[in-house]
Amino acid sequence: MTQPLIDPFARPISYLRVSVTDRCDFRCVYCMSENMTFLPKKELLTLEELDRMCSTFIGLGVEKLRITGGEPLVRKGIMTFFNAMTRHLDSGALKELTLTTNGSQLVRFADDLYAAGVRRVNISLDTLDEKKFADITRWGRLPQVLKGIEAAKKAGLRVKINVVALKGFNEDELFSITEWCKAEDMDLTFIEVMPMGDIGNEDRLDQYWPLKDLRNTLAERYTLAELSHRTGGPARYVRLEETGQQIGFITPLTHNFCESCNRVRLTCTGELFMCLGQEDNADLRAALRDSPDSNTPLEEAIRAAIALKPKGHDFDYDRQSVAGKMTRHMSHTGG
Repeated sequence: MTQPLIDPFARPISYLRVSVTDRCDFRCVYCMSENMTFLPKKELLTLEELDRMCSTFIGLGVEKLRITGGEPLVRKGIMTFFNAMTRHLDSGALKELTLTTNGSQLVRFADDLYAAGVRRVNISLDTLDEKKFADITRWGRLPQVLKGIEAAKKAGLRVKINVVALKGFNEDELFSITEWCKAEDMDLTFIEVMPMGDIGNEDRLDQYWPLKDLRNTLAERYTLAELSHRTGGPARYVRLEETGQQIGFITPLTHNFCESCNRVRLTCTGELFMCLGQEDNADLRAALRDSPDSNTPLEEAIRAAIALKPKGHDFDYDRQSVAGKMTRHMSHTGG
């Protein structure tokens, strides 16, 4: 059981994204419904079970752990889990422990996260306009997030801003967001909106802003130099020659990045999704709970799941419809 995790297409699996909760203090329109029905507590993995699950993956060669949600920092007692993962950083088995957050709780947790070994955080922020921010998050308030960003930087965390590109919403902020990230010394990645959740095709087609168009607009002001740099995720990077900024692009629609996929996603209920854009999943919770004194059944279940990892997803937009649409919300799988 010491062999590393290799999928059917010879891709080593070294990156696990873990949703620790389906709950969030925002209701972003592309992530979840405003009136969500959340999972009962008994269905969630406990913090101790999350520790055991992640530790098993790390023992099988996972070197990068990204904690997601929902909003991971609204999970009660979540720092207990982060502090438990510190031992794997100390041993060298885990190379990076990080999280994606909406930033709302960073004033409370930034120092503790740094103490636990977190060095980078991704913060989802689609607009710098306070009214538009309230509209797209429904429940969020921009000043709270900006204070969280400052707290993260003060604690020593490297901040990357993730911006979902939304046609008719933040097109007019492309340069202002880019310039703000430069002024604040923060990395920046743009993400194409994905067809997930219960929002209709027409809405998603209206929202869809291809990143090739976004890049062309950036190129009207800046010289874009392609970079070979990778961070273990799906982003492709350019450098803006005039500012020296590194800008990332995650393009599941216009450029399928599956050929180098090294990651799988674990939900807060113990389902393992081998691909964000496919419905196939494996129930690891049963293997975990049915064998409290041995990890062997869990290891076997993980290997069996990885053996079913598909070559890629089927996300696609055309002028009339959304293909490869996932009915589950992004918050279910983990952002």
